[in-house]
Amino acid sequence: MKKIAIILFAMVLSLPAFSQGKYGKDSVECTKYLSFYSELYKQRNYDEAAPHWRKAIALCPPTASQNMLLHGQNLLRMDIRKNAKNPVRRQELIDSLIMLHDLRSEYYPNNRVKSMDNKAIDIINYNYCGDDPLKQYQLLTEIIETINTDCSPIVFINQMKGGVALYQAGSIPAEALMTCFENNICHIEDMIAMDPEKEEYRTVKQDIETIFAESGVASCENLIELYTPRFEANPTDANLLATMVKMLTRADCVSTDLFLKSAVALHEINPSSSSAYGLYRLYSSRDEDRLAAQFFESAISLLDPNDVKTAAEYNLELATFYFKKLNRAATAVATAKKAIEYDQSVAGKAYLLIGTIWASQECPGSEVDVRSKYWVAVDYMVKAKNADPEVADHADELAAQYRKYFPMQVDAFMYDVTDGQRYTVSCGGMTEITTVRTQK
Repeated sequence: MKKIAIILFAMVLSLPAFSQGKYGKDSVECTKYLSFYSELYKQRNYDEAAPHWRKAIALCPPTASQNMLLHGQNLLRMDIRKNAKNPVRRQELIDSLIMLHDLRSEYYPNNRVKSMDNKAIDIINYNYCGDDPLKQYQLLTEIIETINTDCSPIVFINQMKGGVALYQAGSIPAEALMTCFENNICHIEDMIAMDPEKEEYRTVKQDIETIFAESGVASCENLIELYTPRFEANPTDANLLATMVKMLTRADCVSTDLFLKSAVALHEINPSSSSAYGLYRLYSSRDEDRLAAQFFESAISLLDPNDVKTAAEYNLELATFYFKKLNRAATAVATAKKAIEYDQSVAGKAYLLIGTIWASQECPGSEVDVRSKYWVAVDYMVKAKNADPEVADHADELAAQYRKYFPMQVDAFMYDVTDGQRYTVSCGGMTEITTVRTQK
């Protein structure tokens, strides 16, 4: 049996001879074998169809029949499977298969895109350039650059995997792999924009991001070099910003200015509670506390109204932030009380915080006024203990400590204050009614 690759090569070299018509110089023989193989192929008698097809492909120009090229691809794939244990013959058949894709692409331009995509898939399926991974990577890259968003998702993934392997082997530089990643992501984002409901495209994007992130080239320095010009050119591109935030986070680049800019820009376009909370954490880590608080307030306002548990936890955390970072005692207490309103399960921790805030204040006035804050602090420690057994021991320890600072009975008597009396404490912009307690 003649080698198909050689036949096809000879056929291509003799193409000028076919200029005499659609079926070439020997049109009778061409149409005869086209008919012979076609009938057998329709009957799915592929073994008998194959030799007649080989005669047809040798005699007929590509213009004779597009089906001749398509059917030939299927026949060759069957033959490739049959020759799985004969690597030399198998490679000859794969070479011929790839050539048929090229012929269809050239002579049937209306189907050029589909032909090139099918070619890419066969290159992948049969590891066409198994002994030359760089050549295979270049072939897939060329196809992607030519048909862009018309590529099947598998082509992008395999080209990216090939690029990573070449980079790790030292065969291509980091810049080439970064360009490969950037181009692929751009194409896939366009595909998502054209068909937002197709989940496969989003999955492919995630896969490519993961492949790139694990390649060893996705360092902070390289990502900043990759994304800075893209961000400057498209600062309101939501897809770009989402990818930047994700990739910079994976590379532990959250402390960079570029991450901050991209996160803020993405939040402005698509504000959410989670993005606002992330910006609170980011600004807090930079000690930009006022901005951090603003974004935390926004995170709470954007919560689902039914998510009372998160609302309680966020308010309690914000109350702690107000107290420790911004010295806003009254606001911290009000926020902690709001947390309890959302969910009683945080009451113990909230009361513990409120009591601690009261004990930390500097209250003006008489000896009794100065120490009255500890009555309120102990009140809240008792509430904390009663509300949550998990904080009971800590609340008891603090209450015992604060009781040591209660005013002496003799001092209280001088101000006409006696044990058990109701007493209004005003301090740090806060007011509470408590009960007088003294030390003997």
